[in-house]
Amino acid sequence: MTSIAAEPPKKEIDAAWITALIKDYVATSPDNSLRNKENEKAWDEPLVGFASGDDPVFQFLKDDIGSFYYTPVEAFNLVYPGIHVAPADLSVIAFVLPHTEAIKADLRKKKDIPSEKWIRARFYGGKFIDELNKHIADILTKSGYPAVAPTNSPVKISKKYGMASQWSERHAAYAAGLGTFGLCDGLITPVGKAIRCGSVVVQIKVPPTPRPYTDHHAYCLHYAKGTCGMCIKRCPAKAVSKFGHDKTACLNQCNTTSVYAAKQFGLPKEAYGCGFCQTGVPCESKIPVKI
Repeated sequence: MTSIAAEPPKKEIDAAWITALIKDYVATSPDNSLRNKENEKAWDEPLVGFASGDDPVFQFLKDDIGSFYYTPVEAFNLVYPGIHVAPADLSVIAFVLPHTEAIKADLRKKKDIPSEKWIRARFYGGKFIDELNKHIADILTKSGYPAVAPTNSPVKISKKYGMASQWSERHAAYAAGLGTFGLCDGLITPVGKAIRCGSVVVQIKVPPTPRPYTDHHAYCLHYAKGTCGMCIKRCPAKAVSKFGHDKTACLNQCNTTSVYAAKQFGLPKEAYGCGFCQTGVPCESKIPVKI
C-alpha cells in the first residue's frame, strides 16, 4: 500500500502526451514479442481513449455486475488509501491492442485447436499488457500524477452474469469510447475484435473521448441487424449461441488448450488460448455495422 500527498502539478493534462507514451512503448519495446524464432510482434499500433472518473457508466457497471465491482475511485484507493479524491478528479486511460495480421491469419485457418502464434500472443502478449499498464502508471506517478493499473483482479461471481472480474479492461475501453460488445462478449472496436485491452486510473483530468454509441451492442451485426452469428459457428466448444456467451464452456475450452500448448509447443502450463470467435468473423478487424 502506498500513501502520497495529493499535489499534482496540473489539474488537466493533454491526452496527446499519454497517447504518444503508449504508442511509443508498443512500437519500441522488445517485450512486444511472441518470443518465437522469428521474434514476431504480438501487437500492432494501439487505440487510446479516455473516460472521466465520474462517468455514470462506472456506477452503472457496479450496480449491474455486483457490489464487488470497482469504480475508478475504489480501484485508485486500493493503492492510494491516503489520497482522498472525488470521482471527477480521476481519469481512466484505456487502450486497445490489435493482434497483427500474421497472428489473425494463422488462427483464421484453424477450426478446433488454436494456432501456436495465437497462444503465444495470448500468453506473452498478455504479460506485455501487464508491463505496459505498469509502465504508464509508473511514468504518470513519477510525473506527479498518482496512477494505478487495476489489472488481474480476482474473479467473483455475479448473480446476473456468473464469473466476473472486479475490474474489466473491456468495460473501461467501452466507457472510453473505443468499442461495444458482440454476441460472444468480445469488444468490437475500429480495429476489430481480435484485440486485448488495458487500462490505468490516474489522478488528473484528461478530456474524455466521446462515445459514438448509446447501445452497448451497437457494433455487433447480430444485435444491430439480426444477422451474422459467425462467432457461433467458429466456437469449437459451442460456448456461443444466439442467447450469448457460456462462460463455463468457454473456460473449459481454454483449459484444454493449455495442456495442448505445453505438450505441442513446450510453452508454460499457464499458457492457453482460443480466440476462434475473434477471427474469421466480419468484426475481426473492423466495425462491420454502418453507424
